[in-house]
Amino acid sequence: MIEDEQRIARNIKEGLEQERYAVDLAYDGLEGYDLAAGEEYEVIILDLMLPKMDGMTLCRKLREEKITTPILILTAKGQTKDKIEGLNAGADDYLTKPFSFEELLARLRVLTRRPKNSLGEVLAVGDLRLDSKNYQVKKGGREINLTAKEFALLEYLMRNAGLILSKEQIIAHVWNYEADILLNTVEVYIRNLRKKLRDTGKGEKALIKTRRGFGYQLSSKNV
Repeated sequence: MIEDEQRIARNIKEGLEQERYAVDLAYDGLEGYDLAAGEEYEVIILDLMLPKMDGMTLCRKLREEKITTPILILTAKGQTKDKIEGLNAGADDYLTKPFSFEELLARLRVLTRRPKNSLGEVLAVGDLRLDSKNYQVKKGGREINLTAKEFALLEYLMRNAGLILSKEQIIAHVWNYEADILLNTVEVYIRNLRKKLRDTGKGEKALIKTRRGFGYQLSSKNV
């Protein structure tokens, strides 16, 4: 989230974290550009009236550099020409201040349901099912109760099924950029997740596979 009004930014960050999002904050356009260009995000919430680099310029630069992360523009400007300019700059949606937090959530859910590989709300790998809208996980028909971070970790693994994900990638997506998380924290969460899934991590039926020296891979195939 790139927003120079720090109180508003912190309030929205807190609300989004309660909804199980990991949120990084930037308070000016240059800092926001550095984060958005250097890290991989599911969505960018962008204010237009920013110091150092305005939101419209930032949006154009990201699109010129082929960064396709969905962008939701926030602004106090409500005139049609401003909305058109924002959308023409490459934004995916537009929300005029003041707005309700529920409306912001609804817009984010629409944007984050458009991942690059077009996965929907219900993910499936083998007999494992994850409903990202209702926060439900089932394996072989058995419902599994997960903590918020365990759920976020499993969702990230499932959305990238078949790929080997490093611990650094997992931390960046499941926690946030500023989180002081040690690499062995990921090991602890993976171990807890395997225990709840009754997945040993070994043998043909293992879902979450450890790739020594590389990271973790979720797959229903014996690869």
